[in-house]
Amino acid sequence: MQNTVGLGLRREFLEEVLTQAPNVGFWELAPENWFPRGNEAYQTLDRIREQAPLTSHGLSLSIGSPDALDIEFIKQVKTFLDRFDIAIYSEHLSYCSAGGHLYDLLPIPFTYDAVEHVVGRIRQVQDIIERPLVLENVSYYASFASELSELEFINAVLEQADCKLLLDVNNVFVNSVNHRYDPYDFIAGLPSKRIIYGHIAGHAEEYDDLFVDTHGADVKQEVWDLLDFAYQQHGLFPTVLERDFNIPPLPTLLAEMNKITTHQQRVVGAREQRFQKHSA
Repeated sequence: MQNTVGLGLRREFLEEVLTQAPNVGFWELAPENWFPRGNEAYQTLDRIREQAPLTSHGLSLSIGSPDALDIEFIKQVKTFLDRFDIAIYSEHLSYCSAGGHLYDLLPIPFTYDAVEHVVGRIRQVQDIIERPLVLENVSYYASFASELSELEFINAVLEQADCKLLLDVNNVFVNSVNHRYDPYDFIAGLPSKRIIYGHIAGHAEEYDDLFVDTHGADVKQEVWDLLDFAYQQHGLFPTVLERDFNIPPLPTLLAEMNKITTHQQRVVGAREQRFQKHSA
């Protein structure tokens, strides 16, 4: 993907996408929401990818689970990615199963044993899908007795598994409030070479010290500011606007998505001005 903006593909506006072909850099979808649905759904995706490329963001891999990896599921994902020429398979650095599906994304304890456990599973997945696995930093709401900080844990997994990062800027901001750390220091501490693309979304402010990553509201200014900083630190990366609940009309959603382009252009413009100033 180039420096472009994307949108999560949702059934609420699927018909509008098919009939109106909105100007979107790429569409992000969850493979497991599509591959059980058969030929008609696949034909729909073929029509959509004529408008813009597809990328994927899964929900069910459960990379941190104590359960064995679901190899047949991973093979299904691989077949789906190949069928639609999707280069990127992203998932969550979390788990959602333990003796059965838990229907939530739960944080992995930040321990050395957990790093070793997750790294081995990531390597298995990458061998099957024949692509780097791209993992997203997740929001979490309870701290465990941990041997590593969140940042140290993420960096250890990325380096040892030689995988990639989906930088969710809103999750960084939410976690920074809930767990009292500096979000700018966190983003500055991530490895630029691992960042493949990013997410930005809205959240709910339940209390002064409890924010919840809902994907159900407009992006807050503090998160836009943090996105600018991420671009400044790591260079521009493709970025998806996520909206899963309280979904507004598609034109409203597209207008917010286009703000990402505005922020990318602003960062590029400021960089060019600095270069010209130093060259004068």
